[in-house]
Amino acid sequence: MTDSRRLPILIFTDLDGTLLDHHSYDWHPARPALDRLAALGCGVILATSKTAPEVVQLRSEMGLSDWPAIVENGAGTLAGGSDDLPDAPDYAAIRAALDALPGSLRGQFTGFGDMTDPEVARTTGLSLPAARRAKMRSFSEPGVWTGPEEARAGFIAALEAQGIRARMGGRFLTLSFGRTKADAMAAITARLAPALTVALGDAPNDVEMLEAGDIGIVIRNPDHAPLAPLSGEKTGRVWREPLPGPVGWNRAIQQIIDDMS
Repeated sequence: MTDSRRLPILIFTDLDGTLLDHHSYDWHPARPALDRLAALGCGVILATSKTAPEVVQLRSEMGLSDWPAIVENGAGTLAGGSDDLPDAPDYAAIRAALDALPGSLRGQFTGFGDMTDPEVARTTGLSLPAARRAKMRSFSEPGVWTGPEEARAGFIAALEAQGIRARMGGRFLTLSFGRTKADAMAAITARLAPALTVALGDAPNDVEMLEAGDIGIVIRNPDHAPLAPLSGEKTGRVWREPLPGPVGWNRAIQQIIDDMS
């Protein structure tokens, strides 16, 4: 890994709808920017709701295996240079808390643990092998809320009483014990001490991370409502990329590199 004392830029990036296309999951339009970052000795930290098995494969394909990664919305991390998967009791505890809810609430939430591999594939658009990896969870449970909005508030409150937090991402309502991408970002930043941090995301579960970066870039995702204005936008520290997904990611990062040259 690049010596942290010489690390010029450390990128923290969401995947779905940001570095990955919302529909095809393709990241290759961002390849030029990733190549430039690698040539400059910059780091790229994947920060995603995806599981460790999903991220291990993506991180390898992107040539980022030497860098740590943030998984399951910040609830866990993968070390750089290692594919060892995390061990954690969180997932079983979340599933037990779900099943202890009144049936009127529990029946309106369908988590990945309630779905078969083919059902996850249909819901996400992933291939069957990728859906299988998406179900291999350690820290959090994403799912689909099928009931009315007023009932969802009761569902969230009942889980919060047990220490479980619900966060809305680009596609799913995800349950965890409250650790965020920004929490993991802070720990990695403190250890690697980069000259500049850049955070990119598109969904509500990215907001803390976007606000924590020296630069925050909101990537447009036309498949869901835009994020509400962020405090960093008032000073220009956070800005919005008009192009979506990896195309916008590529343009934004190339602009930052050009501005630093």
